[in-house]
Amino acid sequence: MTNIEAINLIPHTSYLIPSEETIVALATPAGVGAIAIIRVSGSETFPIVNKLFRGKNLEKQLSHTIHFGTIRDGETIVDEVLVSLFKAPASYTREDTIEISCHGSDFIIQKILRLIIREGGRLANAGEFTQRAFLNGQLDLAQAEAVADLIASDSEASHQTAMNQIRGGFSKQIAQLRESLIHFASLIELELDFGEEDVEFADRDDLRQLIFQIQAVLVPLIESFSLGNVIKNGVPTVIIGKPNAGKSTLLNRLLNEEKAIVSDIAGTTRDVIEDELLIEGIRYRLIDTAGLRTATDTIEAIGVERTMQQIEKASLIIYLFDATEIDLSFIHNQIVEFKAPYLLVGNKMDKLSPEKQAEFESFYSDIIWISASKDLNINQLKNSLVKKVKTKEIKIGDTVITNLRHFQHLSQTNEALENVLEGLSKSITGDFLAQDIRFALHHLGEITGQITTDDLLANIFGKFCIGK
Repeated sequence: MTNIEAINLIPHTSYLIPSEETIVALATPAGVGAIAIIRVSGSETFPIVNKLFRGKNLEKQLSHTIHFGTIRDGETIVDEVLVSLFKAPASYTREDTIEISCHGSDFIIQKILRLIIREGGRLANAGEFTQRAFLNGQLDLAQAEAVADLIASDSEASHQTAMNQIRGGFSKQIAQLRESLIHFASLIELELDFGEEDVEFADRDDLRQLIFQIQAVLVPLIESFSLGNVIKNGVPTVIIGKPNAGKSTLLNRLLNEEKAIVSDIAGTTRDVIEDELLIEGIRYRLIDTAGLRTATDTIEAIGVERTMQQIEKASLIIYLFDATEIDLSFIHNQIVEFKAPYLLVGNKMDKLSPEKQAEFESFYSDIIWISASKDLNINQLKNSLVKKVKTKEIKIGDTVITNLRHFQHLSQTNEALENVLEGLSKSITGDFLAQDIRFALHHLGEITGQITTDDLLANIFGKFCIGK
């Protein structure tokens, strides 16, 4: 077997899940509710549930049908239920699967779970249903990870990104990159078999052009991670300015609640206050900070130090200034140090003369004028927040990397391809080229699960909820 053939294998040397076992778990959130769904999957699903169900004989019914009946412990009725049938391979796990919809009493749920376990099932591990879907070829690893992202999505952008990955958009791109590279890798491996005859099957110029084509897809994916991280985790947005500029009032206006204490006393905010705001499908992690000034006591000094730490970590800064008190030189000295994108926001516009406003705008034309206390132009500020983030706006269907593991493997793939290009420029021998190409193929394969380890699978699926 050649090295390239070995790369194409999926070395699941020891599955974490014995596929003959039948697993069961609550698929809906724990706690009392109107309805709960218990999911069962495995080769003995139908015989086990059929022993407990009174109604039709489930083993003789068609897939994708729903049946009313009762779950019984002997002759004692536990609950009236609906059972949904999914016969292999037309199910989420590609195994026989039944979903039992019962009443949401914790007693009923636990009773049904115990009955199924008594009849031969076992309680599922975290993420075990999705792990079986992966091991049975229903999903690749990138799609399986996107299932967790979809469950955790809390904005339109994160939902769209996760849905695109589940539907295979990202996986298709990776598969195409890998397939095009495998062809050339096979030719170079073939050269190694004829090493003593000094033959060249893989045209080096064609290989160079192929790598350029792969990188044209690869590099934008890598660069999309900064945006993807924002979509997945929110935009860390720090509100800074001098004491009494109105930062806490602005935070309260944006959140539409009294989150922060507001006072005429300068330096009221001594610590970091954080909350979340959703605007047009984008989640902002708003962070109110202590005012920027020379501290007058130890507590305030700690607050100012924490403000500086938040500025260093910020993806977006709202620099708020009191337009009736601050001067242009102070503003300039503050914003010149910013590393992150920022919005310059002038507060107390209701107290500002037109002449003074014109003076500010002659130096800074992009000032956003508001009055936090009077609730003036707050919507304009929100629109500016959206525009600042959407300078790299994605369209529905675009592939964006949100997963750190994917980002790392894509970066390592690109590094390996750069080594191939360097090797081609130096006319190195085929065995060294083959080694770097193998590295690239390996990292692409790790993304979709064509190359995995049990430790990797345990780490990924262990973060899922039990019933998924």
